[in-house]
Amino acid sequence: MSKVITFKELREVKDQLPHGAIAEIAKQLNLNEETVRNYFGGTDFKNGASIGIHVEQGPDGGFVTLDDPTIFNLAKEMIAKKEKGCCCCS
Repeated sequence: MSKVITFKELREVKDQLPHGAIAEIAKQLNLNEETVRNYFGGTDFKNGASIGIHVEQGPDGGFVTLDDPTIFNLAKEMIAKKEKGCCCCS
C-alpha cells in the first residue's frame, strides 16, 4: 500500500535515524546502502537504485509517494527504539 508524505517529513525521518541505521536497513532488506539513501532523497544513482518514490512539487519540498513504505516503517521503528533508549543499530 502506498503512502503519501511531504519531502520535508521524509528528510526529517532520515535526519532522526540513529548512527548506522541506513546500513542496518540495507542489510535487513538485502539492499545497497546507496539505494536506501536514495529512498530518503539521495541522488547517487550510479551506485544505488531508485526504488519506489515519486516526488511532486508542492509545499515543504513537495509531496512524496512511497510505493512501498517498508523502508520508511523500519526507519520509524528505529527512531522509536532510539527514543526509548534501546540499541537498535550497530
